[in-house]
Amino acid sequence: MRSLRLDADLDEKMRRAATVRGESVSEFIRQAAAARAEETLAARPGEQFADVAGVVHGGGGRARRTGRAFTESLASDPSRR
Repeated sequence: MRSLRLDADLDEKMRRAATVRGESVSEFIRQAAAARAEETLAARPGEQFADVAGVVHGGGGRARRTGRAFTESLASDPSRR
């Protein structure tokens, strides 16, 4: 459980907005807090993929050899040194 203090102007705005939406002020605050939390967490790249990160295994393949291929590419073209 949380409690919060609001200045008079914000309190009045929330009361009016909750009335317009047909919600209690408490429900209005809960919905606003949930939306803000989702928005904030979605902005973090790690949070977007948290449910699948580390779960998918591609097996490697060519990705395992990219370092060697890059080195060989540089070694074979003297203008890139």
